[in-house]
Amino acid sequence: MPGVRRSELDILVRRRLQEQRARLGAEVQSLRERRGWTRIKLARRAGLGRMVVSRLERGVANPDLEALHRVAAALDRPLVVDFGGRDPHEPTSDAGHLGIQELMLRLGRTIGATGSFELATRPVEPWRSVDVGLAFERERRLIHIECWNTIGDVGAAARSSARKQAELADLAIARWGAEASVALVWVVRATARNRALVARYPEVFAARFPGSSRRWVEALTTGVHPPERPGLVWCDVGATRIHAWRR
Repeated sequence: MPGVRRSELDILVRRRLQEQRARLGAEVQSLRERRGWTRIKLARRAGLGRMVVSRLERGVANPDLEALHRVAAALDRPLVVDFGGRDPHEPTSDAGHLGIQELMLRLGRTIGATGSFELATRPVEPWRSVDVGLAFERERRLIHIECWNTIGDVGAAARSSARKQAELADLAIARWGAEASVALVWVVRATARNRALVARYPEVFAARFPGSSRRWVEALTTGVHPPERPGLVWCDVGATRIHAWRR
């Protein structure tokens, strides 16, 4: 209607239609010409009228899906119609991992720690990092937290954690002096798969994480001094709370 401003949706749809018509038309024409066909020949092979093909190639028509499938079949080419790109409302690929990191940073803030996300263990190599670091300036203490959405190679993960802890120890000493300490804890998402893995190899996990899980939960939620030895605690699937691993 005259005097009525088109909505942003109308403008967006019209622009996308124009772009798509031009792209499809140019592609159909290129495919046809590489085969040495006339528009009439393509129309006959597709079972369409010549004007339909002509308008399609010139980008001035809005062909229906059946017509497009007919042209694609005649040209022996697949027709792909989808909602391309990533859905902005879809969770990121590491949403589960990020959820645990978010929870640990939030808990750290409530107990007075300075939280670090993807804390680099070597400043010159920033790609080498730990998931979360919680620093307690007054106590000269750093808690090294590894967040696990899914545990893969247990041995490789354990070796990686040990290397990172050693590197963090060097950083802590450089920052606070010889009295600095670094404590390690794994926070593991309590999925059926992870629980089954831990239950299957209880001695392996007990040997790697001898620190009291209950005490670790207290340290991460109330700020009490954590165990000196590495520990493992569970995080619920929704990444809303942590609870102790009962061996």
